[in-house]
Amino acid sequence: MDQFLIMTLWGILVLLILSAFFSGSETALTAVSRPLLHQLERNGHTRARMVNELSADKGRLIGAILIGNNLVNILASVLATGILIELFGTAGIAYATIAMTVLVVVFAEVLPKTYALTHADRMALAVAPILRIFVVLFSPFSRATQVIVGLILRIFGITLSNGQPQAFVEEELRGAIELHKGDDVLFRDEKSMLHSILDLDDVEVGEVMIHRSAVAAIDADLPTPEIMHQVVESPFTRIPLWRDKPENIIGVLHAKALLREIEKHPGNLETLKVADLATVPWFIPESTDLLSQLRAFRKRREHFALVVDEYGDLMGIVTLEDILEEIVGDISDEHDVRHKGIRPQPDGDIIVDGDVTIRDLNREFDWQLPDEDAATIAGLVLHESRLIPDAGQIFMFFGYRFEILARSGNRISALRITPNMDQSDQYSDTGDNQASQI
Repeated sequence: MDQFLIMTLWGILVLLILSAFFSGSETALTAVSRPLLHQLERNGHTRARMVNELSADKGRLIGAILIGNNLVNILASVLATGILIELFGTAGIAYATIAMTVLVVVFAEVLPKTYALTHADRMALAVAPILRIFVVLFSPFSRATQVIVGLILRIFGITLSNGQPQAFVEEELRGAIELHKGDDVLFRDEKSMLHSILDLDDVEVGEVMIHRSAVAAIDADLPTPEIMHQVVESPFTRIPLWRDKPENIIGVLHAKALLREIEKHPGNLETLKVADLATVPWFIPESTDLLSQLRAFRKRREHFALVVDEYGDLMGIVTLEDILEEIVGDISDEHDVRHKGIRPQPDGDIIVDGDVTIRDLNREFDWQLPDEDAATIAGLVLHESRLIPDAGQIFMFFGYRFEILARSGNRISALRITPNMDQSDQYSDTGDNQASQI
């Protein structure tokens, strides 16, 4: 009897250890860092590949773990109940219930799961080879259980779908980026760039393009020396050529192409036909999103496109650099003309040019100004005020104070913005014009 009791106690101990193994493995494999394991697998880590293979079929994995866990817990409880009934009679049932509940909860559930939560990656890599054996062993029972569960759910009108909608996947990725916080400037820049990448398909080229009023273009009918002089003076390598009127773009001249031809015609520039050197202009609609345009730039191996509206009228130009700046921020070299148009003041106010984009302001100062209805800050004021304001007028909406400093024709050329105003004055999206004029 004593030998049987000792063997049974050892059996219960082994079963509790197995229960702890299954519980900890379940937590570790569900809490593991998928990006880290994916990278480890790419680097040739064998156990990382095992973990990823197990996680790929979650139904089979969880089914095997639950079957194994319940099997050892029930068996351990049965053995403990048998021993205690033998020792204490029917009262042994109550003793076994209390003892096994405490042992299972503390040593087979809370303890292993707590450890697994704090060492998920390390534990997942450690248990993967052993767990894979149990998954294969319990696979027939797990598949049968899944079929039964699926049939029961179908009876109640519940259907199971594989994967998540793309919108949920993107939001999950945004949430993962937000979870990582830090005060380091470099860290914040990297976080901002990751968000900007995810925003590319939500931003249209019309929001980031260089407006036609600011485009440096050259009249194709000018004498060749004059065209050459303008090309040399320009800070750009690709320059649109127009004929008859600036909106009629007939081609795009590359400075290097012009220099090559000049080298071939030394001292005889009059015979050089610059218009023949220009490439065929590439027109795109202003509604094209930046992600599609970035792919188009890569596919066509071009860096320059002309933006037109729904009527085919020229709106401006967009370049590969414009799209990259949406990700990494302003890119400048020694030839760029600096025109940021944002001038912070000592009192906390911001003086901005009217053509500064809302996205640039939000990125620069971590603001949340809406950019769905307008691309520039002047456009936002016009949209919210429903009028063309005069210099000196002041408006309050979205928790900001907007003072019109200058107007050029019908265009707002400069504004003073005071952030963090009383939120009671903030614009309310009710469908009515809630912007308040002071």
